[in-house]
Amino acid sequence: MAMTRKSGTEQAWTALGGGPALLDRVGADGPGGLLPSRLPVRELARSTVAVCSLAAAELAARRTGRPVGRVRVDEAAVATAFVSERHLRIDGRAPVTFAPLSRFWPCADGWVRTHANYPHHRSRLLGTLGLAPDTPDGPAVEAVAASFAGRRGEEIERTVYAAGGLAVAARTPGQWAAGPQGASVAATGLVGRERLDDAPARGSAALTGDPLLPAAGVRVLDLSRVIAGPVATRTLALLGADVLRIDPPRFPESQDAHADTGFGKRSVELDLAAPAGAAALDRLLSGADVVVTGYRPGALDRFGLTPGELAARRPGVVVARLSAWGTAGPWAGRRGFDSLVQVATGIAAVEAGDGERPGALPAQALDHGTGYLLAAAVLRALTEQHDTGGSRLVTLSLARTAAWLLGELPAPAAREGTGAAYEPERWLTETGSPLGRLRHAVSPVAFEGGPAGWSRPPGRLGADTADWLTD
Repeated sequence: MAMTRKSGTEQAWTALGGGPALLDRVGADGPGGLLPSRLPVRELARSTVAVCSLAAAELAARRTGRPVGRVRVDEAAVATAFVSERHLRIDGRAPVTFAPLSRFWPCADGWVRTHANYPHHRSRLLGTLGLAPDTPDGPAVEAVAASFAGRRGEEIERTVYAAGGLAVAARTPGQWAAGPQGASVAATGLVGRERLDDAPARGSAALTGDPLLPAAGVRVLDLSRVIAGPVATRTLALLGADVLRIDPPRFPESQDAHADTGFGKRSVELDLAAPAGAAALDRLLSGADVVVTGYRPGALDRFGLTPGELAARRPGVVVARLSAWGTAGPWAGRRGFDSLVQVATGIAAVEAGDGERPGALPAQALDHGTGYLLAAAVLRALTEQHDTGGSRLVTLSLARTAAWLLGELPAPAAREGTGAAYEPERWLTETGSPLGRLRHAVSPVAFEGGPAGWSRPPGRLGADTADWLTD
């Protein structure tokens, strides 16, 4: 007899180290027709938001001595939030998402996907063809298409990555699993959890305000980009944390992307390689409770931001480490994004069905799902730290979330999300901001006594000071 797999919520809560007795606090409801896909994307989305909400309710209860509040997952709110970047409007304008050179290209033995949304990645891709960085989009698309058509996918992948660009050859799930990086990722847990030292428990010393938000008084340094990390820190900000995002001045984030994920946060630009930037970082670290990093493994090591060094500099810190491909294996040091991970791991092949062209998930679900898991991991680390102390490390990757989606979540009985479509307007709202009038998705993270929304809208990148709000 085939064994029934545990639900995604049970699997994720176990991976987070949560007590199984709390799972009966979670319920979910919502319409059909959500996030249509061949893979269990709806289960992934529902589960990641559920465990994030439960972790928030658990931490709030631990800090106040009250019972753990009930969690009700509204699946329509979840589906809307998982495509929040598509619903965003800035004074009525839709944001810029994928650039012309971020797309699938046919090659000699299949397909390749490139990512060139950032100017420096676009420049490096064009450089492999001997083209100038300022080549207009039209001629650039024609040149890339002509070059890739006669080359093998893995050769393109190696060449572009060697130049600092991003290109991934499409693989099937079996091909990915048989390769060294797929095997390395499969050997890890969905959520890595470690204790780094024996810093004392903090108890309730940092409590401020009543009713208390779960992360009130918690200071979060956000060194992450694009979607997954910023979704996690946007959620921590919703729950009361003082979140300060740091970006390098040479490679600033897209202002449109920040308009979606910058709710509740402040933002500063710091050159960590300069004496003034390093001094500002030292000052911020001396008061930080959580440090979230979303750059490729090793990229921040020279600034003293390894987990071990962070624990030594700030005993009792929670370090949340996010990457595209995982922290071990031959691809660990590579840059990556959700769209590329879908292609490399075989998700695009599965979603293609019988079609020739690779497909895609109905949302950047690896990004969003990993973001909510990352926030949940931080919240659970804070709960454990409340009781037993210790600097904590939590580690997640988009590739490991992809493995969860491909082979561990309960498979849908049929193609998921084929019911009647829903109207998302109920889960959208409008907020004034320094960027203009924003139409945006509400947060799907909800529990008894939880917040109704963020305390502040997103501002302009780099416009704030490198200080905490309170001493």
